[in-house]
Amino acid sequence: MKLYQTTGAPNPRRVSIFLAEKGISVPTVEINLTKLEHWQDEFVKLHPRRRVPVLELDDGTVIAETIAICRYFEAVQPEPRLFGTSPTEQGVVEMWQRMVEIELLMAIQFAFRHLHPRMAERERPQVKEWGEANKPKVRDFLNFLDGQLDGAPFVAGQKFSVADITAAVAMDFAENARIEIPAELKNVARWRAEIAARPSFKA
Repeated sequence: MKLYQTTGAPNPRRVSIFLAEKGISVPTVEINLTKLEHWQDEFVKLHPRRRVPVLELDDGTVIAETIAICRYFEAVQPEPRLFGTSPTEQGVVEMWQRMVEIELLMAIQFAFRHLHPRMAERERPQVKEWGEANKPKVRDFLNFLDGQLDGAPFVAGQKFSVADITAAVAMDFAENARIEIPAELKNVARWRAEIAARPSFKA
């Protein structure tokens, strides 16, 4: 088994934190995105969409996409459960995971890819207007999330879940996209401090 990843990149980091929460260790292969190693033939054969992370199982099966990889490991080692336990919990976690991924992380990624000078050669066309258009989307969702965290310790309610991992990584990535997390969002600030103190986020 091998996990192809790029240290520090948002999606591989989500998997790394997930594995750390589970206490699972997997051999890794570092892919240098700056050197375009994900465009080299060997990696393209593994994953034609040229994205990390990618999990290659011992039987040759390849699993791409962050949440697909996390679900594989949740099935292999259920505890601690990060996708919920009961049907209700699983539905709520899935709901928040989807909202955070689509409305927060994706919007931050669009802002980064379409505004950061470093991405000009890789994001073609780089549409600056689209990058700017996503910044208020991020702020709008953060306001919504602050309300959710007013009555719950974690994004999906009373238990830490994969939705917290996605939200925390997204907010850390916002700095690279030059998007400020409003200081007045006190519940978000409290939650971020508690999440950052977890050992998995230092792994």
